[in-house]
Amino acid sequence: MIGYVMVGTNDMPKAAAFYDALLAEIGAQRLMEDERFIAWANDPQKPGFCIARPFNGEAASAGNGSMIALAVETPEQVQALHAKALSLGATDEGAPGPRGEGSFYGGYFRDLDGNKLNFFCFVK
Repeated sequence: MIGYVMVGTNDMPKAAAFYDALLAEIGAQRLMEDERFIAWANDPQKPGFCIARPFNGEAASAGNGSMIALAVETPEQVQALHAKALSLGATDEGAPGPRGEGSFYGGYFRDLDGNKLNFFCFVK
């Protein structure tokens, strides 16, 4: 059902460099771009991730309570990607680890514009 998700940015070059480096770790490449947005995907037929300057011309702001979760295969990938995000300037919002009593394993961060994301997987 989800085709893509988009977050706003106030500094396109800085956000583009952040996501180029971070999303390359999971094999995502730029799929589409123009002067207002950039979209990455692993497969054009599957959901993608985008950054954009707000189309209304106002400043971008992070949504309170909004979060984008990016699925990976293993806890090791969660740990590596969380560390990569922090090394690129993201802030920690929850170290990688199991959550709750189930099989969910996630690591949370805020990007350079304050948008909250996580990488997660399910473990057996």
